[in-house]
Amino acid sequence: MPSLELFDETLDINSTENYVLSVQAGINGFSFCILDTLRNKFVLIRHFEPDENKYFNIEKLNEIITNDDFLTKKYKQIHIITPSPKFTLVPAPLYDPGKKDEYFTFNHLTDNNSIILSNNIPESDTFVIFSLTKSVNDLLTSSFPGVQYFHHIKPLLRHITCPGKNLSGKYIHVHIEREFFNLIVFDQNDLILCNSFNHRNISDILYYVLNVFKRLDIKQEETIYFSGQTEKYDDLTSNFSIYIRDIKFAEPTGNFSFSYVFNELELHRFLNLFTVINCE
Repeated sequence: MPSLELFDETLDINSTENYVLSVQAGINGFSFCILDTLRNKFVLIRHFEPDENKYFNIEKLNEIITNDDFLTKKYKQIHIITPSPKFTLVPAPLYDPGKKDEYFTFNHLTDNNSIILSNNIPESDTFVIFSLTKSVNDLLTSSFPGVQYFHHIKPLLRHITCPGKNLSGKYIHVHIEREFFNLIVFDQNDLILCNSFNHRNISDILYYVLNVFKRLDIKQEETIYFSGQTEKYDDLTSNFSIYIRDIKFAEPTGNFSFSYVFNELELHRFLNLFTVINCE
């Protein structure tokens, strides 16, 4: 059973050819949402998460996909997000697709059980290179043939640099996943930092973020935006509010709307899932 499920009464399982399916899949969780392109409205979200201190294995991921009526249908378009702390960014002018494995091993170890993939990120004129375990790749490829995978950094950077967003000053964004978080800093429209840090507790996140603030001479008066696995008034934001005066939560934006059933949902929790619709 999903731990979260919201759906609009207009949702029609026989009309998926008019829908766009967005999926985020990994051992730490599985989520998907559906956009009705006739109304440009999100009409469903389902989220599955493993028990505390546990992970989804391939058998469980396969069970979620094969047992869900909507995930076995055909769609107008499908997006797959594969979150991972193991990635590296390469400036587009220096990128050679034949060397992506070599680029990746500059910063991360790899093995025979992984494949190396890449996405173009035009907003920052870079390529993100990331790894995916072969077992997850095989499952997703068989379940969603021909679909391109997006690393979660791609929709995240797309959100930050979306048209109309003012990045004339500093922009600081923290995206929280279960075992890692991303810290992204823009200054005057230039990408200054985009990194991943493992964490075990709130103190780890505070330590890394405040250390970056110190090293980059970022004032505590700056606004910090959060997304991912955090909520308003939880322990994480309460601890950050001691040091950072202006805390905000990143809301998905684009040529779409949300059904009223999403009104009580903290949309920043699924920022990448909703934003991937904006990616090329």
